[in-house]
Amino acid sequence: MLHKVIIAGMTMDPASNTPIIILKSEKSDQAIPIWIGLLEATSIASALQNIKFDRPMTHDLFKNFTEMLNISVSKIEVCDLKENTFYARIYFTSPTGTFDMDARPSDAIALALRYSAPIYVDDRVVEQSKMTDEEAEVVDTSEEGKRWAEYLEGLSPDDFGKYKI
Repeated sequence: MLHKVIIAGMTMDPASNTPIIILKSEKSDQAIPIWIGLLEATSIASALQNIKFDRPMTHDLFKNFTEMLNISVSKIEVCDLKENTFYARIYFTSPTGTFDMDARPSDAIALALRYSAPIYVDDRVVEQSKMTDEEAEVVDTSEEGKRWAEYLEGLSPDDFGKYKI
């Protein structure tokens, strides 16, 4: 089953300075954090804020190209999560039919925003990304590492909503 999601916000991972996009189910409080690259985060943020550049960014260029071929994005799916790597598919509609292709979730989301296409997450991903009650292993045992561990343990999905762009 697929869950329609919205982009609830973006934040930075304080440990790695890596952008995180937070997807939230439209029908529940389930939040799914996905770590993404800085360039993709910039592309997503510019689309969310409707910022236009003088020259097209890569995702804008791709959209311009597909529109010339009368191809559009109908939806995207974050379809799998294996070994902490998320997988996505982009679904296209063309004059000759429909087709889909594999993509990184960040690229798929950046394109979905440009096409106003819905974003879905598969049940498998929702289940695998749920927080568990298991005790996390703390690798950094320094005082700073302990402080970060305490901070992260206290976070809830609602905390990510504070960092909307």
